[in-house]
Amino acid sequence: MEFKLYLIKEFQRLKDEERKQLGWDIRRNLAKINYRIHTDAIKENLIPKELNPAQINRVYASEADLLNMALFGFTAKEWRDSNPDKKGNIRDYADISQMVCLSNLENLNAHFIGEDIPQPERLVKLNAIAIHQMTLLTQDATARLISGRS
Repeated sequence: MEFKLYLIKEFQRLKDEERKQLGWDIRRNLAKINYRIHTDAIKENLIPKELNPAQINRVYASEADLLNMALFGFTAKEWRDSNPDKKGNIRDYADISQMVCLSNLENLNAHFIGEDIPQPERLVKLNAIAIHQMTLLTQDATARLISGRS
């Protein structure tokens, strides 16, 4: 009986680990798919042909930081400076709600770029959207936890 209990607990632990890993893969793949939509909009609308590679990288980094500011409230450098012990970047530590919101923001920013909306205006719009979406996503997650649903 003791062995059976051990076996069941170990199986549950392994399934939990598998679910966590699957969630991670889904988050990263979702972000990768929408990243392409975002980077294509930047390439087509914000990068003049005269820029050198370093200047082009700064344009992409500026747009990534726009999304970071809208969702997380700080740039990638600010996050790295305040988290020197962590590897990777802020997005590697985002939860599923943040990744869903980030994915949505990438699509919206691509659309706003296509509409030629200036970056400061896009930041204001994206931040308001991020606040609204995160409120909805976290309330939904909290409701599921309270009710015992996954």
